[in-house]
Amino acid sequence: MESTKRQLRIAGLLYVLVAITGPIGLIYVPGKVYEPGDATATAEHLRSLEPLVRLGIASELFHQVVEIFMVLILYDVFKPVSRTLARQLAVLGLIPIAIVFLNVLNEVAALIFASGAHYLAVFDKTQLDSLALVFIRLHQQGFQVAAVYWGLWLFPLGLLILRCGFIPKVLGISVMIGGAGYVLGSIVALVLPQYTTPFGDIAGILELGELPIIAWLAIWGARVRERTAPPQQAAGG
Repeated sequence: MESTKRQLRIAGLLYVLVAITGPIGLIYVPGKVYEPGDATATAEHLRSLEPLVRLGIASELFHQVVEIFMVLILYDVFKPVSRTLARQLAVLGLIPIAIVFLNVLNEVAALIFASGAHYLAVFDKTQLDSLALVFIRLHQQGFQVAAVYWGLWLFPLGLLILRCGFIPKVLGISVMIGGAGYVLGSIVALVLPQYTTPFGDIAGILELGELPIIAWLAIWGARVRERTAPPQQAAGG
């Protein structure tokens, strides 16, 4: 149990690292750069804030590498609980990492078009700015595709928590609520964008269900069961 507790605390600390560094590239930088429907302003932000954009790229790459190790640790810990669910956790947890890595190329392409490099002279500035906006928009949509799997992997994780006995069951329920939030938000954004405002807010609230397990793993790791005293031998035994 001590080994399990140690592994889960390491996974929890990696989870915290992902939660701290991820929003830089996923939320903060896009919020500073992307101007919906305004190609000129978006391209100008890309040019003037290029160091910040590249910091966002570094953030995306870094926290996804961290997440690889986190997912593999969780797979190793939960494999004895249910090999099938642990495999689902690993596969669904690793797929979005590949998506995010590939999605970085959209951001790199936007920087290239915004740069106005000499080999792009065949395009005029308006065209280049529009292309930069298109790739920034694709970058944003790429996150929505990845978020489908950010939600799905939380379901086998939640079921494993319910079964394992060394993490409070309520955290398993909370994790699956968070997973439902990610899936709902992504499906609405990709398939029913006209309903993004009402359902996006609901999804954002549900996603908070992922936070308690991060804190639990980082602080406690696993609940150590108290050893029961061996039964006393019968008199004369």
